[in-house]
Amino acid sequence: MSQSVSSSEFLSEHVKPPEALVGFGSIYVQNVVWNDMDAFNHVNNVVYYRYAESARINYLNELGAFSNEVTTVLAQSSCTYLKPVVFPDTLLIGVRTKKLGNTSIIMEYAYFSTAQQALVATGESVLVRLNKEATKKLPWSTTERSNILAFEKAAGHSPQI
Repeated sequence: MSQSVSSSEFLSEHVKPPEALVGFGSIYVQNVVWNDMDAFNHVNNVVYYRYAESARINYLNELGAFSNEVTTVLAQSSCTYLKPVVFPDTLLIGVRTKKLGNTSIIMEYAYFSTAQQALVATGESVLVRLNKEATKKLPWSTTERSNILAFEKAAGHSPQI
């Protein structure tokens, strides 16, 4: 089971986030379940992409970035594995905008293990904003850009624009 918390909710509950997550506007709480592990007794590499997807959806939801008129598609995704993660554990996944383009957004992720008290992985993804038919790129509206930049600023982060 996973849950999401805004960074302010996380801060109020835990006093302050781990140093590795400072500057991340959204912190997603991801419980590691037994089924996430592979034959090598650690979380399978593919599972990190599912974790990133859940954290990304949470981030976009916090921004109110979902609409029936537009969609975003994942154009690229990467993950760098720093330390193996095993069950039981809870990951805190920081998400933020690294770069806000005209029709795209580059997001970055920091996976923090509460069991290890360490950063265990980092990731990045590129999302492209499209019309609802997914046939044409659409620029972020002025309001959307302002919302993203304000959200990031509140966390002490300034994405590239």
